[in-house]
Amino acid sequence: MHRPAQRDRREQSPADGAGHQGHGPGAGRRPGRLLWGAAVVVPAMLIAAGCSSGSSEDGGDTDAKKPAASATASDSASSSPPAVREAAYAKLPDACAVLAKKTLEDLVPKDVKGKAGSSDDTDTRANCSWDSLDNNGVKGSQFRWLNVAMLRFDSDASRGEGDKRAQEYYTKQVADAQAVEGAKKAKTEPVPGTGDEATLVRYDLKKKEGVFKQQTVVTRVENVVLTLDYNGAGLAGDKTPDADGLVKLAKKAAKEAVASVASANKGGGSDGGSSPDASKSSSDSKDSKDSKDAKGSKDSTQAKDSGDSGDSGDEKDAGGKSAPSAGASLKSAADS
Repeated sequence: MHRPAQRDRREQSPADGAGHQGHGPGAGRRPGRLLWGAAVVVPAMLIAAGCSSGSSEDGGDTDAKKPAASATASDSASSSPPAVREAAYAKLPDACAVLAKKTLEDLVPKDVKGKAGSSDDTDTRANCSWDSLDNNGVKGSQFRWLNVAMLRFDSDASRGEGDKRAQEYYTKQVADAQAVEGAKKAKTEPVPGTGDEATLVRYDLKKKEGVFKQQTVVTRVENVVLTLDYNGAGLAGDKTPDADGLVKLAKKAAKEAVASVASANKGGGSDGGSSPDASKSSSDSKDSKDSKDAKGSKDSTQAKDSGDSGDSGDEKDAGGKSAPSAGASLKSAADS
């Protein structure tokens, strides 16, 4: 009857002892345990703080290095040459085949074959000339001379896009045609519907053989410049040809020659009008040779006969020495 009560008292005694500080073995050891625990915790906190500080410093160094790396990448990107649009035309047509036989019979009736000028890269520069002398005996003779010269410009990262370089050369050719010494009755007019831009320069030039009627049509189609020189004269007493008639023939021939450039590159433009979109023919231009490979080309036959107008940087890069200057054909015609 009393055992449960005694068990109850024994089970309650630890609780009673805990309630009186300073009594029993447990009460005497508690402060020591707490101090030892605090001593262990403090160094651990210091170690954790040290590790945290080190990680922060390392992270700070990494963050500090990131802007420098970004700046280096930016500088590298800015130093790369800018991309240029690929030139539309990658090659030139056969210079002696740019005009139909019927057209040549109207222009130079006594010479429809022509003579090609020398070039070690006919995809970059090419020219062909025709001489026609219709001898009428004692009545004199009719002389006609025709020359077609083409120069193609590739796109280059350091020099710019091919059509822009061609435009600069086009402007120079027009200026050369307008600056022929001794030219009389000079006139300049645009030629619409021929290439991207075209200009006709016409004038008279008196020689001992007679008065020569000169027509020069300079046209640009994309990255190609085509210069057509056509002149005529009545020699040994024959009458001077009608200048307006020669102009009409020259314009027709220039339009036909421009169309042949597009046809050679499979870019259309059979009507001789403005050039097709560069994107249509850009796939052909992938096979283009670098114009630098043609730097060593010799003067064309016509350039030797008519005199060199002086080299320009773009002319050299487009394929050797300079092409015949616009209007330079008169010397050759007079010497014929």
